[in-house]
Amino acid sequence: MAHPARRYDYWLGGKDNFPADQASGDAVAAAFPTVRTAAIEDRRFMVRAVRFLTEQAGIRQFLDIGTGIPTSLSLHEVAQSIAPETRIVYVDNDPIVLVHARALLTSSPQGATAYLDANLRDPDKILKHPDLHATLDLSQPVALMVVAVLHFMVDDDRPYEAVSRLVGAMPPGSYLVATHATNDFMSPETAASVNAADAATRVSFQFRSRNEFARFLDGLEVLPPGIVSVADWRADDEPQPRPSAAETAVYGAVARIPS
Repeated sequence: MAHPARRYDYWLGGKDNFPADQASGDAVAAAFPTVRTAAIEDRRFMVRAVRFLTEQAGIRQFLDIGTGIPTSLSLHEVAQSIAPETRIVYVDNDPIVLVHARALLTSSPQGATAYLDANLRDPDKILKHPDLHATLDLSQPVALMVVAVLHFMVDDDRPYEAVSRLVGAMPPGSYLVATHATNDFMSPETAASVNAADAATRVSFQFRSRNEFARFLDGLEVLPPGIVSVADWRADDEPQPRPSAAETAVYGAVARIPS
């Protein structure tokens, strides 16, 4: 069966995927031909957000949920290249992801990384995990990363409650970094074709509108430029022209958890 993390790896040009992931990826690409652009820009957004948080916001702790197959640049590579003492906890529920993570994601000597076998659908398991508390100090600010994962939770999975539970456990001065696929720029026919491709390959998936994505940020201080296409978030130094919002079909935002 296709798995979102391995399918994402396939779109990024990785090698840690199987025929089922490739077939699912190709089915989505047939419906939405720029899906690989979307995956690449989502990853570039993550890199820029981590650089900003490390360089300018002084964040030294990251909780990354839905890590996916390790690929360069990984979150810890970006953060620890700026501040070697940064500590990162990666969370995923795919055993293959965890095997690769433990083999390939090595921390700087000054910092630390840990890898939890857990799922965003069960935030309490994440928050109670001893390895989380052995790695991160939850009395100090943390960047909570939910990048390219929320759209794999349908409404029945209670994604808003999960994010709210995690945000509520972070100390003031922490940040939420989030991205989400949207059909705001698609024709109904294209969106239906993407949904059909996911359903046919048994990948749980749900588009959300800008307003629906904004609900994840309720009560937080959304940083400029606000909720935008991942290709446009603080992307002045990226190759120009940027892909259009329709080509990426993914919103991104960084928000501060207020005091």
